[in-house]
Amino acid sequence: MNKLSLYFRLVRLDKPIGIVLLLWPTLIALWIAARGTPDLTILLIFTLGTILMRSAGCAINDYADRDIDKHVKRTAERPLTSGRIKSWEALAVAAVLAIVSFLLILPLNTLTKQLSVAAVLIAGSYPYFKRFFAIPQAYLGIAFGFGIPMGFAAVLGQVPAVAWWLLLANVFWAVAYDTEYAMVDRDDDLKIGIRTSAITFGRFDVAAVMLCYGAALAIILVCGWLEGLRAWFVGGIAVAAAMALYHYTLIRGRERMACFAAFRHNNWLGAALFAGVALDYALS
Repeated sequence: MNKLSLYFRLVRLDKPIGIVLLLWPTLIALWIAARGTPDLTILLIFTLGTILMRSAGCAINDYADRDIDKHVKRTAERPLTSGRIKSWEALAVAAVLAIVSFLLILPLNTLTKQLSVAAVLIAGSYPYFKRFFAIPQAYLGIAFGFGIPMGFAAVLGQVPAVAWWLLLANVFWAVAYDTEYAMVDRDDDLKIGIRTSAITFGRFDVAAVMLCYGAALAIILVCGWLEGLRAWFVGGIAVAAAMALYHYTLIRGRERMACFAAFRHNNWLGAALFAGVALDYALS
């Protein structure tokens, strides 16, 4: 039972914020692709697949960062970093979760399966981008948002332009919220030489976060409007924008816990966006 508890912590099931940050854009994509009535089987597959792949990604991330996390205050006691589980165990957990996730999508069309391969490659390579890429959060946005083109592919059998625009919006959103997250670890990251957007943006970090929120919401607004979404959807965008402004009040002082609170609050921002989409289809 102790080992299972360690695996539970390895894949961050005790911290589900990462799951919902993947799930909200995926659900938005499924709702838009299906015009508000997604197939329940597809919905279940994508929900479970999101949980499994995020969990696998955490295991791979900890394996890649096992020698780095020990130097970061927030991550030093993670199961792999602290030596309570072995490196091969983390890889085995990630492999099992990825295999189960792939088995889930076997009933879906070929295009969705092909995109799932790209999704796995992107998710698996993300941890290494922190070694050299100045804004790895942008790559994270692709990894966290790849459920968007996959969702459209599963419902429509193709990936229309709106899916790629929504993926771009997710990249901006991810840069915003993960920069808030990176602001928590900036001092530690500077010491060990990890590249993050918080370091790259420097003293313009707060402005960059707000610009990214603005870009993400603007793209989503245009995409939804072109898809015929109106009052409820715009209301969801307005609520999300108000939350982004609230995040500004949290991060402008660049205090660790306030920045972390802003990051975690993105769950509600994503929920507002999804609620706007779902309510517009249901009530309009």
